[in-house]
Amino acid sequence: MKKQIETERLILRELLFSDAEGMFELDSNPNVHLFIRNKPVESIDESVAVIENIQSQYKEFGIGRWAVILKETNEFLGWSGIKFITAELNNHRNIYEIGYRFIERYWGKGYATEAGQAFVNYAFNEMNIEVLYASADEQNKSSRKILEKLGLHYVNSFDYEGKLEAWYELKNPKI
Repeated sequence: MKKQIETERLILRELLFSDAEGMFELDSNPNVHLFIRNKPVESIDESVAVIENIQSQYKEFGIGRWAVILKETNEFLGWSGIKFITAELNNHRNIYEIGYRFIERYWGKGYATEAGQAFVNYAFNEMNIEVLYASADEQNKSSRKILEKLGLHYVNSFDYEGKLEAWYELKNPKI
């Protein structure tokens, strides 16, 4: 895995324990959790545990979510990246999923799209993934718009833990 990817405004790198405060700010905000099925964290120890889990994914699968850092200020904005999903999701298993989550004050500034495009390129050009998948709560218009900007195509809707999710995919144009 690369140590980092740079875009025009961002540095994308593996999550570090020094990101725990930023992760806590991100995951303790109830607004961030409106369309996902987990509860806001209540302690920084929970954020440290999330980072530990993601770091174990780096070791096990060679990929995982990465920190998104604003070049200009070195601020932690959130995370983005590719995750290897082994559990069944919408009748798929052992797939690569692109995702993102940002601190609320950074919403609407194009960071998710910028980071996501870098990861689409990484998935297809460095990892040679055949298909990249994503899902979003059917009501989350902002997240769905980002997926479409990244070139992912809506495939179907499916029930996930009692809520409708929109399923997206993007095939590697080189394969």
